[in-house]
Amino acid sequence: MNSLPLGPLLMGLVASLGLEALLAPRPRPFWRRGVAAGAVHLGSWCLLWGIAFLLLQRPWFATVTLLSLQLVVVQSSNTKTRTLNEPFICQDFEYFIDAVRHPRLYVPFFGIALAAGASLAGLVTIAAFFLLEGSSLYAAGLTTFLATGVALCALGAALVAAGVARLPGLTLCPGRDLEALGLFASLWAYGVALLRRAPPPAEASPFAAVNKPPSPQLPAAERPHVVLVQNESFSDPRSWCSDVAQGVLSHWDDTRPRALQHGLLGVPAWGANTVRTECAVLTGLAPADWGIHQFNPYRSLSRRAFPSLAAAFREAGYRTVCLHPYPARFYSRHRVMPHLGFDTFIDDQAFSAADKNGQYIGDAAVARKVSQLLAEPDERPLFIFVITMENHGPLGLEPPRHDLLADTLPGAGWPLPEHQRHLAVYLRHLREADAMLGALKRALGQAPRPGLLGFYGDHVPILPEAYAYYSRPAGESPYMIWSTRQTSAIDAAPTRLAAHELGRALLRHAGAG
Repeated sequence: MNSLPLGPLLMGLVASLGLEALLAPRPRPFWRRGVAAGAVHLGSWCLLWGIAFLLLQRPWFATVTLLSLQLVVVQSSNTKTRTLNEPFICQDFEYFIDAVRHPRLYVPFFGIALAAGASLAGLVTIAAFFLLEGSSLYAAGLTTFLATGVALCALGAALVAAGVARLPGLTLCPGRDLEALGLFASLWAYGVALLRRAPPPAEASPFAAVNKPPSPQLPAAERPHVVLVQNESFSDPRSWCSDVAQGVLSHWDDTRPRALQHGLLGVPAWGANTVRTECAVLTGLAPADWGIHQFNPYRSLSRRAFPSLAAAFREAGYRTVCLHPYPARFYSRHRVMPHLGFDTFIDDQAFSAADKNGQYIGDAAVARKVSQLLAEPDERPLFIFVITMENHGPLGLEPPRHDLLADTLPGAGWPLPEHQRHLAVYLRHLREADAMLGALKRALGQAPRPGLLGFYGDHVPILPEAYAYYSRPAGESPYMIWSTRQTSAIDAAPTRLAAHELGRALLRHAGAG
């Protein structure tokens, strides 16, 4: 090789643009994205190809390897768009590591057979190119080989740096930014913004005043135990599906007329990304306050203390507990929760395999654990924040049960059509969430103190087939705040809240600040 391997380099560049046409949403044509976005795409290909060439020593092998990796990102983006209404962004690369650590949460959305087949095809292709294509290092000599690779890397880095500096401002709506900039430029733009822009300061939180807390409105002996439940994928599917049994949420329907406050909660997530809703409720900050950090705010919260709802309750004399029946290190919650003011974090180690209902620890077992905490001898009132897991997808890993259809989908035939299979599994676990609500009401009613219960969903479930057949929900989640002191119906008018407003409403009803 006495010259630059232009064939593999240029053919790979053209193919990389062709692969972008497979994206949904599809980016604008290359020539309509602007010079800056074009420079970033060209520079990215040169930089990545140069690195791959230096590592693999084979130009065609480098081209095929990079295109295969790009195809993985394209497929990941399309799957994410179909299930979560959001394409792939730079922050999502860390989920490839999570997919190895927690494959049950990710791989089934791509299809286990597809993932296995693609992996096998990739291994065969890699082996074939490695064996059939000779090493450029030996063919051209060390000096020429290194000069070629380093020059391409330098050119690519220069083009990327120049292009990124001139890209238009991000909308922070990933779909729009992908359409406007293309895959490579949007990934670079989100990644650079994440590095350059600081997360919001502690003073931005409405709970920052806990450093100098006001006097609680209620004396210590009268302060209620407070349980706040973020129930996985909790929603009311009767609003968009007439086939769902009307009694599927019987405890919810019975409690709502006696609720101090209820309505719909505007949540910053669809189908997944639980921590976005979770963070909004706990910190009192809207996604706009987090800016580029809104897509995973726990990345910054894992490194610093931050005012929160839990800290506000702790300053008011409460013992604060977070209960999440899943490995504590997921989303770095083992570091985040202490930084947010929780005295204790209880994870899946507090449960056994017998506590599972389906794939995960069941809501009934979580309710029993909360009841045990409420029964512990302690003069301080309790604030317990619960993050459930039972109704977490992928729902396709669990078969629907015919014996439960009368209580969930009474008019359904058997075998179930495709649009009802995952829906039936979801409804089975939704009934357990509703039963959890009833169990927690009883536990709070039996406690020596008054009790306050908040209950809401983090996002709608992932049910693309059902949505396509019936109708698409708005994306809001129901919420409720109920007190043991309220025994008669008050029929409060529904109140629409944003997720970041819920914590302050709960604190107000608790009389803790």
